[in-house]
Amino acid sequence: MADLSNIAEHMEVIGADGVHIGTVDKVEGDRIKLTKADSGSHESHHHYIPGGLVAAIDGGQVRLSANGDVAILFEEEQDGEGISERGA
Repeated sequence: MADLSNIAEHMEVIGADGVHIGTVDKVEGDRIKLTKADSGSHESHHHYIPGGLVAAIDGGQVRLSANGDVAILFEEEQDGEGISERGA
């Protein structure tokens, strides 16, 4: 896992394939909190990406080790539950 302390607000989070996943709101523990604007149909709250998916931090971008379509499956709600576990 990359050093999450190098992640800053407003960095773009992209999948290994270059697909936009979201924008960093902040890092909370070992997770990246995305801005509400990047939460799709869940705009009323934040989504989180596990820090273990971070492959690199470079040039103002957080690059994940998974392609965009796969990385979205790992998004979590604030309570740590996966989105797919909630049926959304």
